[in-house]
Amino acid sequence: MHPDHLDIFDSVLKNLHEEGKVKVAQEMYLPNGVEVKTQGLVKGLLKVHPRGFGFVEVEGSETQDIFIPKPHINGAVDGDVVEVLINLDSVSVKGPEGKVINILERKHNQIVGIIFEATKTKALAYCNLLGDRSLAEVLPNPKKSPEVDSLAVGDRVLLDVVEWGTKSDNTKTYLAKKIGHISDPTTDIPVAILENGIRKEFPIDAQNEALAFGTKVTKEDLIDREDLRKLECFTIDPDTAKDYDDAISCVHQKGRYILGIHIADVSHYVKAGSHLDTEAKKRCNSTYFPGTCIPMLPFELSDNLCSLKQGVLRLTVSVFVELDEQGTILSTRIARSVIKSAQRFTYKQAKEVLDGTLESDHKPTLFEMLKVCKLLKEKRKERGSVELYLPELVIRIDKNGVPTGTELVEYDITHQMVEEFMLLANETVAKHLAKQGKELTYRVHEEPTKESLREFAALTEAFGFKMSPEPTPQEIQKFFAEIEGTPFAQYLSISYIRSMRLACYSADNIGHYGLSLAHYCHFTSPIRRYVDIISHRLLFEPAYDKKTITDICKQASEKERISARAESSVLSLKKLRLLEKLAKEEEYRHFEAVVTRVKPFGIFFDILELMLEGFLHISELDNDYFIFDERTLQLKGRHHHGTYRASDKLHVGLKRIDFITQEATWYLVSHDDEIAEQKENSEGTGAGERREDRSRKRKSHRTKKFKK
Repeated sequence: MHPDHLDIFDSVLKNLHEEGKVKVAQEMYLPNGVEVKTQGLVKGLLKVHPRGFGFVEVEGSETQDIFIPKPHINGAVDGDVVEVLINLDSVSVKGPEGKVINILERKHNQIVGIIFEATKTKALAYCNLLGDRSLAEVLPNPKKSPEVDSLAVGDRVLLDVVEWGTKSDNTKTYLAKKIGHISDPTTDIPVAILENGIRKEFPIDAQNEALAFGTKVTKEDLIDREDLRKLECFTIDPDTAKDYDDAISCVHQKGRYILGIHIADVSHYVKAGSHLDTEAKKRCNSTYFPGTCIPMLPFELSDNLCSLKQGVLRLTVSVFVELDEQGTILSTRIARSVIKSAQRFTYKQAKEVLDGTLESDHKPTLFEMLKVCKLLKEKRKERGSVELYLPELVIRIDKNGVPTGTELVEYDITHQMVEEFMLLANETVAKHLAKQGKELTYRVHEEPTKESLREFAALTEAFGFKMSPEPTPQEIQKFFAEIEGTPFAQYLSISYIRSMRLACYSADNIGHYGLSLAHYCHFTSPIRRYVDIISHRLLFEPAYDKKTITDICKQASEKERISARAESSVLSLKKLRLLEKLAKEEEYRHFEAVVTRVKPFGIFFDILELMLEGFLHISELDNDYFIFDERTLQLKGRHHHGTYRASDKLHVGLKRIDFITQEATWYLVSHDDEIAEQKENSEGTGAGERREDRSRKRKSHRTKKFKK
């Protein structure tokens, strides 16, 4: 904190203390309800980031979590209940800092690993749960089989924890079962499910409830519903989608647009307290892997009765928004309804209709929707929301889990159109419920810290752009418009997202910074998100108390994090498998890359074809002695004056992939050859020598590759 702000900060704290909102404990202010033992000890739930640091969610507090640096995790793992000593002298941008001094309750008694070393009497396994590069010892279990001597390097295993490790000792385990070998891609998803504790099979009671609804909407279901069966509406979804949550309609008359967003009425079937509700609450969301979905609801509902399929009756909750031709909202209305979707469009098909390459009876309506979309996008821009049109890299896999190729799905205007309509529906519902005074599951996004914005501004400068030290949303909007379509747009977009705080669910409405909205909730995906079902219930059923809503928000935020981690782990592994396949198909294949980060010890880059990060150590670069320039974030050659900076283009080759550590190692083929040679040609003397030297260096790299 800046010294000039200390007096203001002290005054605010004293006022909060006088109002009874905080208490003083050992010269430290904490929210009321947080128990502090001697020497600043607090109790809470540990959440560990894949990079090794963690956060402790303090019991009885809804405020900022305690940041735990990696060296202070002290053997605790994700999900443990821990006792933390808060460092009263250190508060970082991540929040108050502390260290784990006691593990009160272990969440796990089993962990998943991959065998790194194996003998007849003992084996060592990498286990992601234990943190970066942490190992577990697999000991012989005299009471059980299979035995340790059946293990081989690369086996993926489920382990029973016997004794948790410390800084100096490995965790001790017994072998519970072998899942399969790392060379077998069919084990990728089962391992992720086990590793992250994702529920796969549905209890028989929940399945029976789903089956009891049958496969069709009944006459009784239509009672007290608005009949929209004759309304022209349709769905627009990805090619592979099976659960269609939302349909859209648009009528333009007398200078007014009546936009309809029709969402599957899952709450009609999933009643509070039912077996289906209990299971959905435990899952909180569906988890999506390449080619596979672990659904929140049984397939009888998610793929059939609640899916807005073409040409069949479906129960919905409809949000109607009336707008004028400048995009100003004139009125809104929400009703339970029944629809019959007239068409199942994929995004590609809808785009083809708009482009004129595909004929459709719904073409006029699609164009009316496009007009509304552009109006909403302009309103979004005016309020300062930053739009990031990131393409999605889809990994295609066969029935055996083997990746066969990729598809880059651009975030075209049809994607943007559906997104704008869903955002509008979510905002409308949040405003409606807030106006009724109901507690609800807000989707919130805190403002980024000034330091985070400064770091992002410095990063853009390393790419050659000029930005204010603390850029405004409008400035960031302009920046992303400028870099759209460039090779480094993907990386900078992701970097910007990472500089933001994570969006989450909360019973307290603090607004959504990323969308620049004061009221926002999730309502439009009840097939795959539990909080959306809660939003539906709140519209037509009695209110929930705040404690219940708070508990649901915490559970949903945590499950969302776990699913994202599981999805990311499988996607990364599939990319490595595809990388290996591509390298084998074309020997000595070179991959185009762009430098994203420069560090004193080397450079990080993105393989454009796979959106996969790679790294080259400084010793692997051109034949020179490189010095890191901290001001410009560049590596500069002392002798040949070559430089490596963010946004530089590279061609790299694959040395090897270690599937046990799941890392790829690379060698440099070329670095901005055309630019370098143009510069050398203009410099005259010595240019030929440098070209020759670079050529020898590349040849040396290729020779090393051939020998391997």
